[in-house]
Amino acid sequence: MTRVALYARYSSDNQRDASIEDQFRICRERAMREKWTIVNSYKDAGISGASMILRPGIQALLQDAQSRAFDIVLAEALDRISRDQADVATLFKQLRFAGVPIVTLAEGEITELHVGLKGTMNALFLKDLAAKTHRGLRGRVEGGKSGGGLCYGYRVIKRLDERGDRIRGDREIDPAQAGVIRRIFRDFAAGISPRAIAVKLNAEGIAGPETQLWNDTTIRGHVKRGTGIINNELYVGRLVWNRLHYIKNPSTGKRISRVSIRRPTGSSPKFQSFASSRMNSGIG
Repeated sequence: MTRVALYARYSSDNQRDASIEDQFRICRERAMREKWTIVNSYKDAGISGASMILRPGIQALLQDAQSRAFDIVLAEALDRISRDQADVATLFKQLRFAGVPIVTLAEGEITELHVGLKGTMNALFLKDLAAKTHRGLRGRVEGGKSGGGLCYGYRVIKRLDERGDRIRGDREIDPAQAGVIRRIFRDFAAGISPRAIAVKLNAEGIAGPETQLWNDTTIRGHVKRGTGIINNELYVGRLVWNRLHYIKNPSTGKRISRVSIRRPTGSSPKFQSFASSRMNSGIG
């Protein structure tokens, strides 16, 4: 009796939970044809394929493989397991050491050749995807829209285009939060420290960004990184994009931010600033 373990993963916003079950379904059909016995299924939903370090499903699979809980790992394709070239090689070595081959519906039984060629192709895919995403964000920012993330003091404008697709990047001022931000700037200009401002806001029960408590760094932030209320240039109508770039730590798989050496900046009349809206908003 050949015991098989199934693995499935999805990460894209365009995919859904059913994608996991779709992968399992076609893998079960293959196992049935081969008369393999499915002993377990492992999945990682909504987690990037660029690193397997943080994926609990793949980690559990590796632990069970080492204890000989199954004989084969079956997945839809090698990129469903990982797109990271180093991770694919490491996983292949660990499973081979445990005597467990990887079989996919797309490639068949995985060999060193698959690891080398597919790993390189997947790495190039990720690099190309990052470049396309970066280019798309640049076009959005140059059109006067937000490049991503929701800044305190603004709220998302939900609109659809003529095809029914969501229009991304549109923001408008949140009047209640705008009043808090103007208050912070007035107090700071009057010589009140960021820490003292945070204490007063918390004492009055005013929720901070993401409904968290206010603290010194929330208000003061970091000058070079443009973080915090005081150092956010968006409040004077200047869209700053690409100030930071993100890179994954190969040891932990977690993303860390670094200040970009060069960054484009610009002021856009399409993105309403607190400075330009003060007279019309009635919030002073």
